Amino acid sequence: MTTIFESIKDYLQMSLDNEPQNPLHVGEVMSCWMYLALMDEATIYIQIGLNSTTDDEVKSLLTQSLKQCENQGKRFKEFMKTEGVHLPATSEQRPNSDPNGVPLGVKLTDDEIMNGISIKTAAAVVHCATAASQSIRNDVGSLFIQCLFEKMKYGTSLKNAMRKRGWIKVPPYYYPPGMPKQR
Repeated sequence: MTTIFESIKDYLQMSLDNEPQNPLHVGEVMSCWMYLALMDEATIYIQIGLNSTTDDEVKSLLTQSLKQCENQGKRFKEFMKTEGVHLPATSEQRPNSDPNGVPLGVKLTDDEIMNGISIKTAAAVVHCATAASQSIRNDVGSLFIQCLFEKMKYGTSLKNAMRKRGWIKVPPYYYPPGMPKQR
């Protein structure tokens, strides 16, 4: 049976071959464009979160996510410029502000901030996995695989912090008809 590590090794080895650099196909362009837009918009959301929270643990998680989004966004911008792909328009960067000066009716709670980051992280993971599986060019697939692993690693620490604080939103449990009672 093939392990995940063998599969990753085989995939990365395949990426190192001397494949011809065909132009990006429309799906690869769309995947790159959407992921860059996701990273840029997540950056804005994180800046808003940093302007809203006073909690040190939340700030730390947001700062980690911000660095990751900026780094991944930079990689995609450089790649897309090289390939001649236009970059998506995104929201304006937010200036730093005092979290205590944000009116309560506008200010996001730490719970809301972290759940928003959780949703954006989950969306990024799904997007990376889908894009990697649909990429024909190995360099595009490798770019998405690298981002996928980074997002999954961050998502694990985010989930642990959210679980510790009781912030994870859990859907109702499903009990199928006829399910034996658990002891």
